[in-house]
Amino acid sequence: MYEQIKTRDVKLVPIGNSQGVRIPKSLVAKYALVSTLVLEETERGILLRRKEEDKLSWTDTFRAMATAKEDWTDFDATLTDGLEAGEDES
Repeated sequence: MYEQIKTRDVKLVPIGNSQGVRIPKSLVAKYALVSTLVLEETERGILLRRKEEDKLSWTDTFRAMATAKEDWTDFDATLTDGLEAGEDES
């Protein structure tokens, strides 16, 4: 059985030179919304969703790799495994 999509009427409210929508506290808690959300334009309208914060920036990624002190020396030998210069990869 399909889950019925719940809808609500909301009003745009002035916020400085912009306008915004108030999200009820119960929905903020239910969807674990944080201070930054993603607003996505879709064919059906606007989608507002939680921003996934588990992705590291490049700087954070490099720091995490340096902290882990992993040994990547074996990786250098695999760079050309089976692929010779100018050889078609298909």
